[in-house]
Amino acid sequence: MSEIRSPLPTVNARISPRGGLDILSRNEIARLRDASIGGMHELLRRCALAVLTTGSDSDDPRAAQQRYPDFDIEVLQQDRGIKIELRNAPAMSFVDGEIIRGVAELLYAVVRDIAYTAAEINDSGKFDLSQGDGITGAVFEILRNARVLRPHMDPNMVVCWGGHSIGRDEYNYTKKVGYELGLRRLDICTGCGPGAMKGPMKGATIAHAKQRRSGNRYIGITEPGIIAAESPNPIVNHLVIMPDIEKRLEAFVRLGHGIIVFPGGVGTAEEILYLLGLLTHPDNVDMPFPFVLTGPAASAAYFEQIDQFLRLTLGDAATSRYQIIVDDAPAVAAAMAKGIKKVREQRLNNKDAFFFNWSLSVPTEFQQPFPPTHAAMAGLNLNRNQPVHRLAADLRRAFSGIVGGNVKEEGMRAIEQFGPFEIHGDPEIMQALDALLRAFVDQRRMKMVGEYKPCYRVIGV
Repeated sequence: MSEIRSPLPTVNARISPRGGLDILSRNEIARLRDASIGGMHELLRRCALAVLTTGSDSDDPRAAQQRYPDFDIEVLQQDRGIKIELRNAPAMSFVDGEIIRGVAELLYAVVRDIAYTAAEINDSGKFDLSQGDGITGAVFEILRNARVLRPHMDPNMVVCWGGHSIGRDEYNYTKKVGYELGLRRLDICTGCGPGAMKGPMKGATIAHAKQRRSGNRYIGITEPGIIAAESPNPIVNHLVIMPDIEKRLEAFVRLGHGIIVFPGGVGTAEEILYLLGLLTHPDNVDMPFPFVLTGPAASAAYFEQIDQFLRLTLGDAATSRYQIIVDDAPAVAAAMAKGIKKVREQRLNNKDAFFFNWSLSVPTEFQQPFPPTHAAMAGLNLNRNQPVHRLAADLRRAFSGIVGGNVKEEGMRAIEQFGPFEIHGDPEIMQALDALLRAFVDQRRMKMVGEYKPCYRVIGV
């Protein structure tokens, strides 16, 4: 006999935007209300529901839809501006009938970014999204429209990457590192979700309070395929939704002045390979960019395995660009602060902006969206017959496809329909990749909830 679950409490509300949401044109509102195939309404609904279910412990993007099947959102044009109408919204986002202010601000960011990307990036003709300069220009404009680019500020933005599915010891360690960063008056940018994306922000809030520092920035950068599986954590006070994973990654490296990586799974491996691919590109080899891999003592073996995989696949040119610091939060923060001083000197010498890294070369193979299809995954060139940065680009795509199969709705549907992705390449690389992925599965770094069923098969092991 199946269990009958009581419906979850919901709220109907009409709220007035505040916290940085600009007025919208009639065309933008019409696009957001368009429920046809290709319209923006379903995208708006999914992203809004993710924000309204902040704190969920599920990484299945369909879970919230199943728990709140009658939820809907509508953007209304009125004489004095716009209103957002919520129907059957999760009650957890309200207190005494009023929406929590932080949740409201994140909700406004969802409306802002979806409307802006549709009207000003995709349809305006202002950007040639087949060319590198056009893509970088689009990334800049989305970040500027979100008001996260701050002039007249010294470099202080630390990007923290890591898994949403990490153990308690690892999570507590991310808080310690965030605390040390906050004591050094550094701001935090993450992928906005739970786990290693929340811990550094939580630690930094205490340190910033001790330093009596105001105007602290806790920036979360996500994209539509990820946000439903990794709802924003409540500390994020600036949310940005980029159109796809590649623009999200470029936003991290253009906005950040240094990057810290905590333990994670395939998404974290994808981010590491993306950054190493850029830093090994001939145009970037002399660019200072502090890059630290860190975790508690119990995670030492995890980083040894990551390091071995990178040495085997990319060699010393890549591994020389990062430090591994285990179980020493003050040393991590000190290394980051020292590295950011070098970034400041380099930007001054090159007359480059502090708020956006224009000098970093991002080749188009790192910018073009990679669709997680079976044909695309099988066609990756995972061999050593190419420059290191190009091998890194295809390895990054391999991990990106696995992320898609794990947590993105379209990827999960493809796996259900056609079976696991097949990944081919150099036998030695395939053996190392298979061992790394098996370790992620054994350590439960692929999923937060439920038993993991691999969405891939490594061929040639």
